[in-house]
Amino acid sequence: MRKTLYLKFILAYLLFGVFGFIGVATFVTSMITDRCVRRNADDLYREATVIANTYAAELYSTTTSLDTVYRQISALSAYMDADIWIINPSGRLVVNSFSVPEPDNETVITSFDPGVTGTGFYFVGRFFDQYEGSRLSVLAPIIGGYRIKGYVCITKSYADIEREINSNVNIAYLELLVLILLSVIILIFFTEIVYRPLRRITTATEQYASGNMHYELSVDSEDEMGYLAASLNYMAHQIARSEDDQKKFIANISHDFRSPLTSIGGFLEAMLDGTIPPESHGKYLRIVQNETSRLTKLTNGLLALNNLNTSGMLLNRTDFNINDMIRRVAASFEQTCAKKRVTLELVLLGEELYANGDEERIEQVLYNLTDNAIKFTPSGTGVVRIESSERHKKVFVSVRDNGIGIPKKDIGQIFDRFYKSDLSRGRDKTGTGLGLSIVREIIRAHGENINVVSTEGVGSEFTFSLPGSRINDELEDI
Repeated sequence: MRKTLYLKFILAYLLFGVFGFIGVATFVTSMITDRCVRRNADDLYREATVIANTYAAELYSTTTSLDTVYRQISALSAYMDADIWIINPSGRLVVNSFSVPEPDNETVITSFDPGVTGTGFYFVGRFFDQYEGSRLSVLAPIIGGYRIKGYVCITKSYADIEREINSNVNIAYLELLVLILLSVIILIFFTEIVYRPLRRITTATEQYASGNMHYELSVDSEDEMGYLAASLNYMAHQIARSEDDQKKFIANISHDFRSPLTSIGGFLEAMLDGTIPPESHGKYLRIVQNETSRLTKLTNGLLALNNLNTSGMLLNRTDFNINDMIRRVAASFEQTCAKKRVTLELVLLGEELYANGDEERIEQVLYNLTDNAIKFTPSGTGVVRIESSERHKKVFVSVRDNGIGIPKKDIGQIFDRFYKSDLSRGRDKTGTGLGLSIVREIIRAHGENINVVSTEGVGSEFTFSLPGSRINDELEDI
């Protein structure tokens, strides 16, 4: 395609040159010819009119002699480089500028016809067969006593006019040539600014189409071409990232499914072949049951997350007391905290603090965050703190622990599907790696944000926001 486009542009450029020369050879030449002939004819006719009103009129009124008129028109003829004739309407020659008058030797131009000019005042030809070559001739009538007594005819060699025409046409050709050469600049600009970047973009799109999303497209331009190249680069990087995420996603889900399936298959096989004695079956069946529950949890999490990303989330928004929700969630973890000897602290803003959102979904968010906080908090000295607050008509809930923390390099990835930091892999044996992904999608569905602040070895704090309820304003007024 790119070769065809460039060849089309070159062909258009060549056609421009060809049609330019054709135009000069036809239309421009014709216009220059008409203009030169008309201008010369106007000059000759103007002089012929002057002669007809002066010398010729005086000759017919017998106020001057034939010799005097001859000398005058001869001098004028030499100055104009043209022949001057004075002819009677019948065609009889009275006098001309190039031969001495001979009254006794009468010369008659038999083919003389004053109407040869038609509606104009000039014509091109051999001047009634008096010359071998073509001449430009004009006829001006000599008026006396309200009638035409004769004609002043001035003829000029058409070869002289042709030289003038050719000179002007050559100038037109030269101007066209200069214009074509200057238009090469446009061709160069098109090549450098449009064609070469377009070739790079086309090559890049071919690479992307073949699956090479890591191909680097470089177009150093700040115009639309540069913007297009940058957009393609961004698109390719996003697709490449998406493909990498997909590969990582498949690898993670394969690993997380393979581990429990291997355990289940191994234990069942051992029980069937007698490796595990019947009295121990109960113990290992409970392990199989736990692994099955883990697979069910993983599958449900995948389905939930997929529904959130594809069809969106339908929220049942209501005004609810977020403090009551925090108390309920905390109560559900009492036994877990007691077994692990982790202290659960609640720092709540007042008895009642209302937020607007889907109560069931937000409880799921709070449950997941609390579960993670307890899971990664050390036994015996661990403290998990849940706090509620209100700022600028928004309700904020934070869950903070003093656990293992999150490495700095992992902060940007903890909300990705199946992602587990190196520190958490040894502690989280039952987690699916989907909890934080689901939390983020729920908060985003509410049009809000969730942030995390964490220091490795110190602890982590997750904070999410929700729209505040107007009920809070009414509580303040009471």
